[in-house]
Amino acid sequence: MKAVIQRVLRASVTVDGEVISSIGNGLCVLIGISREDSASDIEYVVRKILNIRLFNGENGKRWDVSVKEKGLEILCVSQFTLYHCLKGNKLDFRNAMTAENSEEFYQTFLMTLKSQYKPELVKDGKFGAYMNVQIENDGPVTIELESPKKQQ
Repeated sequence: MKAVIQRVLRASVTVDGEVISSIGNGLCVLIGISREDSASDIEYVVRKILNIRLFNGENGKRWDVSVKEKGLEILCVSQFTLYHCLKGNKLDFRNAMTAENSEEFYQTFLMTLKSQYKPELVKDGKFGAYMNVQIENDGPVTIELESPKKQQ
């Protein structure tokens, strides 16, 4: 799994002109799912999203506390394009999990994230929809994360 984690002042997802999810201060997380991902990848990515220290502490110390410690919101957006490869100038998505399998996998990811945090603070877009994602970066701070590769 891949995650692009952005610290935000606010973020929202609009589908067909209607805002379907929005958050204030917290994290906007773009999630990519590969063909080879499993439950262990979900656990790894969820743990990192909740515990990575991207926020200042009460004493002003930078990179001191996590989204979980601050009790902030998280907006997740499924984004299969994170598992692209280029063939010349053409995009190829053969490394991304198929749409038939990835929706259930993404929902499992969301349920796991909610079960390990506060479910009311975890929002998401609309799987498979054409979405407009508004992000107001804070910093800006953007972290790329990928679950460890499996040993063959």
